[in-house]
Amino acid sequence: MLLLLCSGVDAWAHNVAEGDKGYIQETSGTQILPFIYLGAKHMVTGYDHLLFLFGVIFFLYRLKDVGIYVTLFAIGHSTTLLFGVLTGISANAYLIDAIIGLSVVYKALDNLGAFQRWFGFQPNTKIATLVFGFFHGFGLATKIIEFEIAQDGLIPNLLAFNVGVEMGQLLALGAILIIMGYWRKTSSFMRHAFAANTLLMTAGLILAGYQLVGYAVA
Repeated sequence: MLLLLCSGVDAWAHNVAEGDKGYIQETSGTQILPFIYLGAKHMVTGYDHLLFLFGVIFFLYRLKDVGIYVTLFAIGHSTTLLFGVLTGISANAYLIDAIIGLSVVYKALDNLGAFQRWFGFQPNTKIATLVFGFFHGFGLATKIIEFEIAQDGLIPNLLAFNVGVEMGQLLALGAILIIMGYWRKTSSFMRHAFAANTLLMTAGLILAGYQLVGYAVA
């Protein structure tokens, strides 16, 4: 996290590497495989996505439940990504990334049971996952719009990108679930669950705070 703090504001703006940014800006025509790769890379290296999904699956033990929540997130992410890029509607990159950071905070607080204790109310976790999926997708759409992607081959390239996102998501979640599976079998899981979600909340606050500082400076 400290390394990320030292890497500059641009590196925090929804995680599109400079080389990938250059490719997106310069390419034209239908490029299925490269965009599948870019989508998968975006998800595998997207620490904001992964932190949120780590929080989502933290207390999910059945694969069926994991599939439902991940599908809801993917529907939200894909919907606003396509909507934003195809309509050209975007938001301030700092503010949308701050909301994405707050989505991590929300999920950590939810896992800690904070809403029940503070407000006597439990938000619908499925709806929340879908809604935050909208924000995550819109954040990426905002960055892609800034890159002025070519209109030639736009729709097939975006669909290929989404396929890559799903593939990357399955790879990343597979690795997380394997690690979580071993951890859950130990007595330390429940003992350290509070600390793990506190760290998750802290990471989300840092992400959100850094983007808000970037917005104020810009």
